[in-house]
Amino acid sequence: MADSTGKREHNVVIIPGDGIGPELTDAALAVLEAVEEASGGFHLNLDVHRGGAALYQETGANLSAESIAAVRAADATMKGPVGLPEVRFPDGTEAGVLGGVLRTGLDVYANVRPIRLLPGAEAPIKAEPGEVDYVIVRENTEGLYLSRGKGVQTNDAAADTLLITRKGTERVVRRAFEIALQRNGAPSDGVRRVTCVDKANVLPSMAFFRRVFDEVAEEFPDVQSEHLYADAAAQALVVRPQHFDVLVMENFLGDILSDLGGGTVGGIGLCPSGNIGDDHAYFEPIPGSPPSGTTGAAPASSEPIHGSAPDIAGQDKANPVSQVLTLAMMLDYLGEGAAAELTRRAVEESLKSGALAIGEYGQPVGGTRAAGETIAKTARTLHA
Repeated sequence: MADSTGKREHNVVIIPGDGIGPELTDAALAVLEAVEEASGGFHLNLDVHRGGAALYQETGANLSAESIAAVRAADATMKGPVGLPEVRFPDGTEAGVLGGVLRTGLDVYANVRPIRLLPGAEAPIKAEPGEVDYVIVRENTEGLYLSRGKGVQTNDAAADTLLITRKGTERVVRRAFEIALQRNGAPSDGVRRVTCVDKANVLPSMAFFRRVFDEVAEEFPDVQSEHLYADAAAQALVVRPQHFDVLVMENFLGDILSDLGGGTVGGIGLCPSGNIGDDHAYFEPIPGSPPSGTTGAAPASSEPIHGSAPDIAGQDKANPVSQVLTLAMMLDYLGEGAAAELTRRAVEESLKSGALAIGEYGQPVGGTRAAGETIAKTARTLHA
């Protein structure tokens, strides 16, 4: 759809979230403004909605029916971190997170999590920028997390059910191969490759996941396929990350291994993610960032590690890079590939040049707002 000036228009819902969420989304929207000005060819109509733990405390719902309807009607949604460690359902699980509402409610079955070592990032492994560049595709609507809110619990025991279906596996595996076709292959050898990660040696459900993976792989003769047990994958992502291009796995495994991957490139506060289905999509930084908002290098705290980082909320300390790269993923999804690439280049050039520096505990030197302004300025300069 185009407006009266001929610009392409996209309707986007913004959910700022809890804790550092509003600061991160504000920084990303400052970059969006610069990228829109630079490109001149599109415009995002933004519709801001509350969601998360603070809303749950006030209303008993972490997202209103009106907001859910808006998300369904939008072309895409971008959210900041949500949840507060102390806000819980009676069963002890977090009440503020939105995954159970949005992932299954919108049937966004592929959780796409790029892991990339950026210039200027302090990586705890021996690797250079460009040597770690892979995508984890995590099944998003079933697996062990389908038990969210449905587990069986007594005073003496608790049980959750891991469910894997043919339909769910086929579609997420097919999405992983399609992503591989769009990439340039693994950094070590340039081979387009999809790695199936599972525990097929132990669990029949995982053996079923592997069998369906092999069936779908036959549809993509131009992409290499391979298998790796989850424990071996955890080691390999540290000792030989250059080998990987795209990895696909069950929900719970994807949650764990994407955090591990993020840790190898300087922290998940540098990593975006997209929740993508056939009809809807929403985008967010990889959830679960530590109290610093990025790298996990913060001192020990009595507070649980949490993506909304309430311990530094409102202090202009959080790193907005993950949120800005999340914006880039959303722009790609909306068909604004040039704007997405400009956003990513602005992040990388800001870090490479030193205009944006990551300091102690993974926090941006100069603060959150200044980091967003730096990336925005770089975007304008790159396009000039």
